Amino acid sequence: MIHQIPHIKFTDTNQFFLLSGPCVVESEEMVFRIAEKIIQITDTLKIPYVFKASYRKANRSRLDSFTGIGDEKALKILGKVREQLKVPVVTDIHTAEEAEMAAQYVDILQIPAFLCRQTDLLIAAAKTNKIVNIKKGQFLSPASMKFAVDKVVESGNKKVMLTERGTMFGYQDLIIDYRGIPEMQQFGYPVILDITHSLQQPNQSSGVTGGKPELIETVAKAGIAVGVDGIFIETHPEPQNAKSDGANMLHLNYLEDLLTKLTNIKKVVS
Repeated sequence: MIHQIPHIKFTDTNQFFLLSGPCVVESEEMVFRIAEKIIQITDTLKIPYVFKASYRKANRSRLDSFTGIGDEKALKILGKVREQLKVPVVTDIHTAEEAEMAAQYVDILQIPAFLCRQTDLLIAAAKTNKIVNIKKGQFLSPASMKFAVDKVVESGNKKVMLTERGTMFGYQDLIIDYRGIPEMQQFGYPVILDITHSLQQPNQSSGVTGGKPELIETVAKAGIAVGVDGIFIETHPEPQNAKSDGANMLHLNYLEDLLTKLTNIKKVVS
């Protein structure tokens, strides 16, 4: 599957692949700063890499939360990253109408977890003929994701990936059931572990999602040991000042050390 992603490198290294970047496009300068740093790290470690950033955040707790700098402006920045840095790009879409628009600028369309059962959205993403990464709903079992996959495949697109991002545990926490990773792999498509979103603490009384970034390394190591195909990590040079999901993002300065440890684990478990 990952061999079909334009510009992706190191597909013959038997390493996990990485989707990583900031939560949302904040500015062109910030996007390129993060992308260039991650490319340098993944080139050194020979990890297949896809740059990730949302062009707009449609799911926010509060009306005054940052949602983006404008759809067209943000998508053009993602397209610029793709063309100038020669790296594949993934972004979220939220409505069927967005699929065709976003597909002009990116290589992978991502279906947010809360929207993974939206039939019109899945069909529209499928019809772009882009790779479709479906994030498992926090409310769904791994087995239930077969029906989301079927909607894309039966719409004529077999380029599917699935992402585990935790399951609701009470009102304000998430847990990862690692048994779901091999269960979803049985569908025949790559499975990704979204490490940073799995460590969110949603539904806080402040209206701002919390998180446990100190557990990023623990969750990541476990995912690689279980045999996940790819990992998803949101990262930022200043998480405390990030405009979205700063509470659970990895500081960019820590990414190289973490990925080095994970590549070593992958070599052992392969």
